[in-house]
Amino acid sequence: MPVEPVACTLSVVVAMVSDTTDASYDCSHLVRCLEGLHSQKGPPPMEIIVPHHAHIPAIADLKRRYPAVRFLPVDDLPRYRGLGRRHQHHNELRARGLAAARGEIVCLIEDHARPREDWCAAIVRAHQKDVAGVGGAIENGLSTTLSWAVYFSDFAAYQNPVPDGETGMISDANSSYKRAALEETREVWREAFNQVAVNQALLARGRKLAISSEIVVYQQRVRLGLWSALLERFIWGRHFGASRTQWVPASRRIVYFLLSPLLPAVLMARMARTTWARRRNRGAFLRALPLTLLLTCAWSLGEAAGYLTGVSAKPDSSIGPASPGS
Repeated sequence: MPVEPVACTLSVVVAMVSDTTDASYDCSHLVRCLEGLHSQKGPPPMEIIVPHHAHIPAIADLKRRYPAVRFLPVDDLPRYRGLGRRHQHHNELRARGLAAARGEIVCLIEDHARPREDWCAAIVRAHQKDVAGVGGAIENGLSTTLSWAVYFSDFAAYQNPVPDGETGMISDANSSYKRAALEETREVWREAFNQVAVNQALLARGRKLAISSEIVVYQQRVRLGLWSALLERFIWGRHFGASRTQWVPASRRIVYFLLSPLLPAVLMARMARTTWARRRNRGAFLRALPLTLLLTCAWSLGEAAGYLTGVSAKPDSSIGPASPGS
């Protein structure tokens, strides 16, 4: 059942995605995100919701540190198979957070992202227009070569200046939706929120999506090592490939697998084209090129494995997470 409305303009749902390869998630990324949300300038009435696995020890300290945050413990995720080596549960936790949201506008952000100080205000301004959902830019917030490689692998398409205006895709790492529009698509995200499925469902209903260069978050993957980054890309790629097999015949699944060796070249070309077109970060892209290629190869291997193995848990209601750099 829909939650009862309260006097709340924004509901911010924070997804903890940095646990993909870490079974002892320490919430250090989440702290930085919460600090950014608590440092907003002129924010509207808002709530912050953190859906999380019920057994994460560090959450107890955060509850005392941030008493106004709604920490939402969850212990009954059908796709969850343990904190490490999985990705599907992130979308399930997002869905639980969305279901609990009470604001007129529901925002999605990830724990590794620190919002710019005017993030909330910019979202409210953007939703004054006739749009169902608004996405924003995702920038790199660290200076190491690995952080740039991870950034390009994940969010090359969302580096500023993003083309302001209507769009067909917004990222769940920095997006917001009118709650009334989300209610129209509740059947799509009831069990697991997937950005592709929800965005497509809204567009199919004639609703508009937009993107704004003024709504900015900074990716800050602190203490992420190369091995963990490679493993994470493989896991996410495998999930993407496995999810796609739900909706294609066996013959096309074989074709995807046979073409998967071409993926690194295709994905790298896409990242390079976007970076050069935006006229920013070109030097960083060239410096990070070898590592970005390694990460892209790891994703491609995972995607190929996903085509071979198919889904290993309850199927998602969509085609999976967006491909890297898309």
